[in-house]
Amino acid sequence: MTVKKDAEVARIAGLPYWGAGEARVVVEAWRRSGEGLGAFAERHGIHPRRVSRWAGKLDLEGDDEPLAFHPVRLLQGREPVPDGASLEIEVGAGFRVRVAPGFAAEDLARVLEVLGVRAGC
Repeated sequence: MTVKKDAEVARIAGLPYWGAGEARVVVEAWRRSGEGLGAFAERHGIHPRRVSRWAGKLDLEGDDEPLAFHPVRLLQGREPVPDGASLEIEVGAGFRVRVAPGFAAEDLARVLEVLGVRAGC
């Protein structure tokens, strides 16, 4: 985590009340940290239940987000993907994500979030 993000989380941790914006900063910092909830919360002096409760609340709020489309570039000379085959997605910064048939959209979204891929067109 960057020093700037650590400072922002420390500032928010000291607040008696969090709005959705503050909570989102903390929850995203926790998810990007790679730490377990308990270790992250202890390091920042936050009760783990507070982070957990906000994470659940923010996830529920996300269900109402509109569908976002992503640009697709078709490469010349490539055969279409046969039924049952996996797809490979280049997401920039040298990352490729191979998506197997029957994947869960939530899992793909989480992987892309970890890689820092932003949604939007």
